[in-house]
Amino acid sequence: MSETTGEDAYAKAGVSQSDADLAVSRLVAALATADIGRPSRQVDLKGHYAAVIRLDERTGIALSTDGVGTKLLVAEEMGRFDTVGIDCIAMNVNDIICVGARPLAMLDYLAVEKADPEMCEQIGVGLARGSELAEIEIPGGELAQIGDLVKGFDIAGACFGTIALDSIIDGSGVTPGDVVIGLPSSGIHSNGYTLARSALEGIDLADDRLGRPLGDILLEPTEIYVKAVMDLIESDLRVHGLAHITSGGLDNLLRLKAEVTYEITSPLDPQPVFELIAERAEVPEDEMYEVFNMGCGFCVVVPPEDEAAAIDLLGRHYPEARRIGDVASGDRKVIRHPRG
Repeated sequence: MSETTGEDAYAKAGVSQSDADLAVSRLVAALATADIGRPSRQVDLKGHYAAVIRLDERTGIALSTDGVGTKLLVAEEMGRFDTVGIDCIAMNVNDIICVGARPLAMLDYLAVEKADPEMCEQIGVGLARGSELAEIEIPGGELAQIGDLVKGFDIAGACFGTIALDSIIDGSGVTPGDVVIGLPSSGIHSNGYTLARSALEGIDLADDRLGRPLGDILLEPTEIYVKAVMDLIESDLRVHGLAHITSGGLDNLLRLKAEVTYEITSPLDPQPVFELIAERAEVPEDEMYEVFNMGCGFCVVVPPEDEAAAIDLLGRHYPEARRIGDVASGDRKVIRHPRG
């Protein structure tokens, strides 16, 4: 078994997760000094996926913002932009649902070197498809032409949803004996592309050694888990924790509040593209699980007596959904057993 610690290949490719963590902590510390002249309405969800602001004594607004990252460089290389809008929505709504909120709407921000009507139309096609999958509205956004700053383009979103304050799922209810259920990813999603592009450099995007053109595999949109997770939340089953598996891999379970150990004994199978990345860049399995989702894009934590019903409900959306591990007493950490 292993506990993840290193980031060698990712750092060599140009991304230091430890530097990013330090930068975020410094930014958050600076924000904490703000005096807004009134008591804060923010619910204490430090380190969780979405922020929640109290509207009144009963209702909160869940907020999240995120982008697509260097996956956009693959879209540029292929001249294909009709999927990145789905990614943008997915990265936001998948965080919103982690607190138990239903996403309602998202605003998009598109920064471009120069406005290209055809590219913007393709991006809009993806945003429209993503909004359907997530069942949200996109009432507006911003297109900024900033060629002095941007070479190419960037897209990000800011999403909000609503949540009853007494229904927030923050992970504090996770207890030893609970079951961790994994939902399959659609591929790399929108994290780790700096390492992926570095590892796969030199392979033509038309290469079909994995059964499909590599470019199509790399642009496979991030899975949107809204419908499955909302069906679970709105059922009679108990949900103790929800985790969107992004950068950091299964360690994202540690964003839940409980002081427990997550023991992953039977991880979902990663797609072949992950094996190709590991082989080409000589990345050890432990680091692959630090950087990528490795086939598991979302985790649900439920009590053992609700396991069968939860898997049955989630299986209507994802037949591959299954128990991947358990919650144990101990230090706050994730222990992953080797595959097989």
